[in-house]
Amino acid sequence: MFSRLREDIRSVFDRDPAARSSWEVLTCYPGIHAVIFYRLAHAFWQMRLFWLGRFTSQLGRFFTGIEIHPGAVIGRRFFIDHGMGVVIGETAVIGDDVTLYHGVTLGGTSWNKGKRHPTLGDGVVVGAGAQVLGPISIGAGAKVGSNAVVIKDVPPGSTAVGNPARIIDNEQAQRREEKAGKLGFSAYALATGQDDPLSKAIHGLLDHAVETDRRIELLRARLEEAGVSVEDELAVADRFDPKYLSKIVD
Repeated sequence: MFSRLREDIRSVFDRDPAARSSWEVLTCYPGIHAVIFYRLAHAFWQMRLFWLGRFTSQLGRFFTGIEIHPGAVIGRRFFIDHGMGVVIGETAVIGDDVTLYHGVTLGGTSWNKGKRHPTLGDGVVVGAGAQVLGPISIGAGAKVGSNAVVIKDVPPGSTAVGNPARIIDNEQAQRREEKAGKLGFSAYALATGQDDPLSKAIHGLLDHAVETDRRIELLRARLEEAGVSVEDELAVADRFDPKYLSKIVD
């Protein structure tokens, strides 16, 4: 259990730039506290001490605002960022290196016994407020956008957004997502079909940045073919303030 805890703490530093020390993570991160309560409650559940498992789970819910059923199966390096309002159902299965943000529900859509909650593959990221419902599968490396409502399977490596969720699969959208990640801004919660002028403006900025990068790479290749080294001069093109887009949406 302690080796798992050390692993969980180390994984926080890979996903949260605000983390400063292991002591801070251990004492101030409710996501870590919730995982500790879950590991203990799950051990009781496996020993068929069902009431004790549920009671331990309720203590974790009281102290963290995160509800994880002790019957859920959760892999290694699981991280809940902020965490308030997260609910994980009894038959949910979560792989390794999964990240959930606050307000996420891994819920059921049926009162029948048996598998009724989602299965999340390795490396899945679920944005704030998203609802993933039913015995569906979210493939490894997939992303679920903020406030999305997912009721169907999501293929590995894809991005699901909207209500009901749909898969972003066109090439332009994928380039947009990659550029947004490089800029330190996640745009995957914004659907291309929205009429919101703000989202259109952000998409326009990202498309322009993608096209600018393409032209710079073309220019760099031509200059290098001519024997001109331009690494230092063009490095400045990557110096983008990630807070810029955040100011736009404040």
